[in-house]
Amino acid sequence: MNGVNRRLHQVTSRASSAALAARTDRPQCETDEVNAKSPGHSGPVSATRRRDAIDALRRGAVPESGLDLLATGLDRFEQALGTELDAVASGASVFKAVRGEYGSGKTFFTRWLGERAKRRQFAVAEIQISENETPLHKLETVYRRLTERLATPGFPPSALRPVVDAWSYALEEDALAAGAAEEELPGEVDRLMTARLAEVSRQAPSFAIALRGYRNALAAGDEAIASAVMAWLGGQPHVAAAARKTAGVRGDLDHFGALGFLQGLLTVLRDSGHAGLFVVLDEVETLQRIRSDARDKALNALRQLIDEVHSGRFPGLYLLITGTPAFYDGPQGVQRLAPLAQRLATDFTTDPRFDNPRAVQLRLSGFTFDSLIGLGLTIRDLYASGSSSPERIKKVTDDAYIADLAKAVGGALGGKVGVAPRLFLKKLVGDVLDRVDQFEDFDPREHYALTVNTAELSEVERNAMAAGSADDIALELP
Repeated sequence: MNGVNRRLHQVTSRASSAALAARTDRPQCETDEVNAKSPGHSGPVSATRRRDAIDALRRGAVPESGLDLLATGLDRFEQALGTELDAVASGASVFKAVRGEYGSGKTFFTRWLGERAKRRQFAVAEIQISENETPLHKLETVYRRLTERLATPGFPPSALRPVVDAWSYALEEDALAAGAAEEELPGEVDRLMTARLAEVSRQAPSFAIALRGYRNALAAGDEAIASAVMAWLGGQPHVAAAARKTAGVRGDLDHFGALGFLQGLLTVLRDSGHAGLFVVLDEVETLQRIRSDARDKALNALRQLIDEVHSGRFPGLYLLITGTPAFYDGPQGVQRLAPLAQRLATDFTTDPRFDNPRAVQLRLSGFTFDSLIGLGLTIRDLYASGSSSPERIKKVTDDAYIADLAKAVGGALGGKVGVAPRLFLKKLVGDVLDRVDQFEDFDPREHYALTVNTAELSEVERNAMAAGSADDIALELP
């Protein structure tokens, strides 16, 4: 084997575990969790999944994984969304919009669906839309955030480089399987690369050129150039001119090139063994608070994305956005652009029980006291299953106590139970269950009284919190 081939072989061998993980039914990093079940099902829950979920709730955050352990009320979506994910894995593309008030569980829902996508070997990216960090009307920034947040079943963010390395390894494996000799390998890999990126090259020729530049830099043993070219592929600005010149590309990614780069990324994901790409654009309702000219550009960019998805340009893409009802129905949101409103129009005049999960928009109704109590019981049982004294935890925090705590938290937030889940679970885990688990003589009915400090509340929770007196009411005085 000559020097160039040897260096390429060493580099792509490091990617072999990524490629093999992508081509197997389940990633190696999750093998200890594949039989985990939620407390409502038979079977064990792995200590890792339980710990990660409980730790996140203790911090007042939505867990990054293990959401199937906590999911309540999502059964009605499972079949329709599973069918859509399967269709995307077969080469289709899907756009979906989720609507719900603050606290209705939009972030939980998208991460729950993202977990289901990962189990089908999708790559996943969650992007927070914001005026300053990720404005929707600048698609080059959206693409950059996508690559920064890109995760696969086997790699956390940013998984862009492992994905590209796995793709390069897969090309070599396919070339060898086709009968290429070692000395013919570079040329045969280039031929395969050209063939598989043919469509991408018509839309974004610089993406294909940069991939070759990255591979050539690795072959030459120039890690600095390879890393810089990878950053350019990820949409990062201000990449060194020397690296761009070596790779044969110019300038930075712009708004119009971003869609072509997304198309290229989908091709690389598919050929490296991934079923598709699940992308969430979260908190799109923030568009209502930006300047009117930027808002109009962002709404048009969203309309363009929807049309491109429906046109079939992005096979293997599942694109989901989240927003409040005011964003979809109000004058400063979707309704501001008639073509966009037409594409997202969905009938929500019927009873929520009969909402169509196949429709372009999904409605999350939010929590009631009953569903909040049910979630609390699920978390209590999950916590107890990992404790050395599960029966004591269930006895001390029995169903009646969980109901009392849920009502107390909801009452502290002005009776607006829809915004209570985060705070309720934070109090349940951090203030009650942790103490019951660690102190044998701790009884929450005797030793704990609910306190809510405004410093621990989100803006929405703070606004919902009941005013105890006239002094608690903030007035804007001239």
